[in-house]
Amino acid sequence: MIDHRAESGLAGQERWLKQYYFMRAAFSIVWVALAFAIGRQSVAIAAFLLVVYPAWDALANYIDASRSGGMVANRTQAINAAISVLTTLAAIVALRMGMGSVLVVFGAWAILSGLLQLGTAVRRWKDLGAQWAMILSGAQSALAGAFFIVQAQAPMPPAIVKIAGYASVGALYFLVSAVWLTVAQMRRKTVQVS
Repeated sequence: MIDHRAESGLAGQERWLKQYYFMRAAFSIVWVALAFAIGRQSVAIAAFLLVVYPAWDALANYIDASRSGGMVANRTQAINAAISVLTTLAAIVALRMGMGSVLVVFGAWAILSGLLQLGTAVRRWKDLGAQWAMILSGAQSALAGAFFIVQAQAPMPPAIVKIAGYASVGALYFLVSAVWLTVAQMRRKTVQVS
């Protein structure tokens, strides 16, 4: 016997996840465009963007966890939201110390948030599927974070450029995940109709 309540709950969760991934992709695309268009020319705008990015991530993880059963049921996201809040504060301090410090803060954040994102995606895979891009994104984020920390001492272009490149890859992963879920939903509807 099919449990229609569970099926409808999963369908609702899948709809939310698709919207969430599109929202995350859209924010990242706009952020990257602003970083490349004006963040490279203005130190003040670059600083603002570097503070907004982890703050947005904290809010997005909080909203997603809340919509997906709450913080207790989604510990990886709850921890990710807390780490992103701490990263926002650390970014404010690091901006006063120099771009190398900013890169170290973002590197540590990319490692931790990437591993937590990977954990969230693995947990979701069982019920929702279509998480392979989020698993890749989490793993790549952790690797990119290590690379940021190594590069923090080297001469480099402004940190906003490196972080914008990282954010653009993240946007792509969120977009791929959203499209993958959309296609999966369309296939299921086609099978149900036929």
